[in-house]
Amino acid sequence: MARARALRLSGRIPGTGLAFRDVPTWLVGMFFVLLWAAPFVWMVSTSFKPPSQVLTQDIEWVPREWTLANYIKVLTQYPVGRWALNSLIVAAASTAMCVLFGAMAGYALARMRFPGRDLVFLVFIGSMMIPPEVGVVPLFIAMLQLGWASTYQALILPTVANVLSVYIFRQFFLSFPRELEDAAIVDGAGAFGIFFRIALPLARSPLIAATVIVFTLNWNNFLWPLLIIFDEDMKTLPVGIAAFAPVIGTHTQMEGFAVGMAAVTLLCIPSVTLFLLLQRYFIQGITAGGLKG
Repeated sequence: MARARALRLSGRIPGTGLAFRDVPTWLVGMFFVLLWAAPFVWMVSTSFKPPSQVLTQDIEWVPREWTLANYIKVLTQYPVGRWALNSLIVAAASTAMCVLFGAMAGYALARMRFPGRDLVFLVFIGSMMIPPEVGVVPLFIAMLQLGWASTYQALILPTVANVLSVYIFRQFFLSFPRELEDAAIVDGAGAFGIFFRIALPLARSPLIAATVIVFTLNWNNFLWPLLIIFDEDMKTLPVGIAAFAPVIGTHTQMEGFAVGMAAVTLLCIPSVTLFLLLQRYFIQGITAGGLKG
């Protein structure tokens, strides 16, 4: 009794440690969590349903009859393995180069002094307001003229520049101790030595945050691979999954939904797993980028 009374007097809900004034914020947060999770839960649930249970009058969150037939069809009747390998190659290569170049650019914009440095950074940030679709046509023409259509380089090279990764690293390196750089200079290290031997190893949190963001963007990239890939064997997983779209008004409509949900569930597994494994470092990297301006 005395403990519960003390909690009430302290303005906290007994048994939770949550302050009464934080309840509205918590409720709003839970609303948006449920709003985001509902389609995802329905997608996973539908992937385990037989076609006859897909489109019903009432939403069924739990299948009445569980089946793996949709996953078996996806994995046996379509070259999903090849598509997944293409996506993995493209996402891994793009992420590695994008994170490296982003870290180098962020370090230069944060630690090096040169004329127009702040203007360059403003141009970088301003470019984030330009939709990527604006540059699709000239980029497509350039790839055709280079003879790179339906190649890995056409999928990888246009994605290695990511302004968000530059911003994350730049914000982190703004708080990088000057004493470490001075000590490295005394030891005879140059700019590249300081970056690769001192700065980059200490940038674990922004490194992981940028990796998760860039990998997810490239793994889920749909528009550019759809335009530049004409060879069936070079399709990435999102482009290949587009073939599962149901034919509206035909007998295959419900089956198409079920198989399509199974394919999309498989597509989500790598990026969701990566985030769950690295979420602590991801949050640290994002918050570290917001401390300096």
